[in-house]
Amino acid sequence: MRARAPASSANLGPGFDTLAVALQCYVSVEVVPASSLRVQSEGEGSGLFDDASHLAARVAAEVLGHDRFAVTVRSQIPVARGLGSSAALAAAAAAAAGAEDPFAVATAYDGHAENAAASVFGGLVAATMVEGRPMQAPLGLHDDLAFVAVVPDRNLATPESRRLLPETLTRSETVFNLGRMGLLLAGLADPAHLIPEATDDRIHQPARTTLFPEAPSLLHSLVEAGALAASWSGAGPTLVGVVHCGLMSAVRSAAEVALAASGVPGRVLALQVDRRGLVYGEDAEVSL
Repeated sequence: MRARAPASSANLGPGFDTLAVALQCYVSVEVVPASSLRVQSEGEGSGLFDDASHLAARVAAEVLGHDRFAVTVRSQIPVARGLGSSAALAAAAAAAAGAEDPFAVATAYDGHAENAAASVFGGLVAATMVEGRPMQAPLGLHDDLAFVAVVPDRNLATPESRRLLPETLTRSETVFNLGRMGLLLAGLADPAHLIPEATDDRIHQPARTTLFPEAPSLLHSLVEAGALAASWSGAGPTLVGVVHCGLMSAVRSAAEVALAASGVPGRVLALQVDRRGLVYGEDAEVSL
């Protein structure tokens, strides 16, 4: 069986570990019977772990209960860049292996319910753990919104980035983030209410800037170019701007200029929102 899952951008500023949106950048996994385990990967992350240690192989083996299969992975999603590559891969692998609940499997392997929920269900989601079980709910996202992603050529692993975060927050910091998240959710549902300050936060973005000092100027450049708001994507280093669909190309071009001027190597992607989540069979093809 073959399954495809979309990338995701989590947090979106104040929604730390709770919000994520699915994006039209994909990974597909095909699992077929074989006499022994074979792993083949193509595209992003190809050749890194083409053995039993590959995440897709580990997920499929757990779902199937054996390792007599061949798994093929084709990915467009940059690895370790804050675009939910692990959650998408785990979701697609679980689905391709026939898991009854790919969301639960992907959450267990990736550790981020919000990324897993976006990859499985598509759209904008809120997700968290409730009594040990991952729970998710869809949120309003206007049809005229898309995302421009600035993807630096820097490997910023989530554990490294997470070690910088504060252990405790003051009441004012907590209220600050709750207020900004309210503004963000209102603005994503109705862009007339989306302001740049909606993606401010005091939990993770300021701390992570020490790993990517060029981030604030690049975020500012996205807004200057026409993005309604901009934030880190997950643990970074990818940065995303929320844009009107008609401005995707213009914002992307301006972001490419800003990225080059910063001296940071990388690329800029213009991405529509994925609203389907997991798909199976012929619809699960990924072009590279």
